[in-house]
Parts: sequence; C-alpha cells; structure tokens
Amino acid sequence: MIAGCLLLLLACSGATLAATRNDAIDDGVNLSPSAARAIRPGDLPAGIRVLRDIAYGPDPLQRFDVYAPAGANNAPVILMVHGGGWMRGDKAMRAVVENKVKRWVPRGFILVSVDYRLVPAVDPLEEAQDVARVLAKAQHDAATWGGDAHKFILMGHSAGAHLVALLDASPARLRDAGAVAPLGSVLLDSAALDVPRIMDAPHLSLYDRAFGRDAALWQAASPLAQLRQKTPPILAVCSSRRHISCTQAQHFIAKAVSFGSRARMLAENRTHGEINAQLGVPGAYTDAVEEFLGSLDPAVAARLRAR
Repeated sequence: MIAGCLLLLLACSGATLAATRNDAIDDGVNLSPSAARAIRPGDLPAGIRVLRDIAYGPDPLQRFDVYAPAGANNAPVILMVHGGGWMRGDKAMRAVVENKVKRWVPRGFILVSVDYRLVPAVDPLEEAQDVARVLAKAQHDAATWGGDAHKFILMGHSAGAHLVALLDASPARLRDAGAVAPLGSVLLDSAALDVPRIMDAPHLSLYDRAFGRDAALWQAASPLAQLRQKTPPILAVCSSRRHISCTQAQHFIAKAVSFGSRARMLAENRTHGEINAQLGVPGAYTDAVEEFLGSLDPAVAARLRAR
C-alpha cells in the first residue's frame, strides 16, 4: 500500500515537472539563428525610415528604435516590448520586429521597439517602469515622426507581455511617468500573469532569478493581483501548447471583464516563439489580431484596410 502511494506520488510529481518544462519555455531565446539575429536594412521593404537608439533614460539599455513609413501623418503607433525572461533579449531581433514592420508600417503605422534594463541590475517592477517611461517619451516625440500621440497600442511578448499587463493592471505607473493610457494592449503569450501561483508551484529557475523569494514582490509584480479596476481593451494571445499560458490568460481576462473591461483571449496552436515571430505573416492569426486592433479606433481600422 505504502509502495503504491509512493509510486503514485512520484508519477504525479514527474508529470507535474514535465508539464512545467513544456509550459514554461518563457525566455524567448529558443529561436532559430535566423529569427534570433538582429534585423538588417535589407530585411525590410524600401521606403521605411528607421531611427535607432533613441534615449529615454541614462542607462545604455534605455533606448528604443522607430520604424516609420515615408510621409507618415498622424500614424497610429504600436509600441513593442521584447521578451527574454526579464534578463535578456533585444529590440532589434528579427523575431521581435521583422514581420510586424513588414505588415503594418506599409499600411501607415509606426512601430516602436523597446529595450529596457534587465535582471539582475533591476527587478521586473523597475522594468515595467522603464516601459512606462518609454511610452511617455514616445508619445511626447510621436509628432516628429508623423505619429499620433493619442493612438498608441502596447504590445509585448513573453516577459514583455508580463510588463505590458502589469501596466494595464496598474495605470498609476503610466500616469506617474507622464504617459497617456494606450488605446489597448496585445499580450503575446505571457506565462507570468499570476506570479504567486507560479512561484508556489514547480517552475523553471528563470522565475527565481526574476522574482526571487520575496512574496511581497510576487504580489506587486503580478498583473492578476494588481488588477483592481477597468483597463483599456486587452487581447491576450496564448499558445494552446502551453497549459500555463492559456490558464493564466483566462483568469486575467475574466478578472478584467469583471471590472467592465473589453478583453478577450485568443488561443493559437503555435509555439511560444511562433506566437511572436509569425505575427504579421498573412493568415488567420494575423487577421484575428488585426480585428482586435481595428476595434480600438476608426483610424486604426482604416489603416488596416489599406493595401
């Protein structure tokens, strides 16, 4: 009887750990060499103006790049926050920008791709504050690139999606940084919307490096725990191959809706990396994200209809 119980316990533990390994490919670096390398001028269509390494703070990582169409005028702006497990990643990686720029900049959008300070130099709360600062700076400067400061959309992948969700849940961070709330947000496969739940269960070591052992930090850095009011519209894209991602997205979306937010989940049968790298490739996935984007503002919808 005891031996049987021990075998059952070991089997369950093994299944839990296996599920954790399968679910938590979160650092965004498991990419093909092509997708992981930095984008080069020849990777983009002609006529796209690129402004690199605009500073929004004194740290070398507090920089962003701008991809704008020639002759941009009152263009909506997508602000993209890369992933990388809170401790790596780069605003110029092809998987972060290439297909998004190719799809949306020729349609009259500006794409801003963001770097931010990384663990262990700072914690995820300070990273979220960097994203708030860069939003404020980009909104301030938008007109100089032909952008509309009142038509910003936040987008993030993996750890970047966690940071965007944390700003959705804690709008005071945006106000304190001098930023205006975005039209809406797109969360690309975050698996860190409920940080205490992650930390109290078997998890990858990257979460320990990011969130440590302080339960107060877990709460403060958890979008689900911090969500206490209505948010701008949210689309949470999750990989149906990663149970933790879609489960947490469901809970976060349900709580947002309970406060009157317009929020929904989009489950995609794609890997964690594909959710990011393939957004912008023509097809049903990009169409579904664009349906959400177009619902945010008539001017955004009009640009999306342009070919």
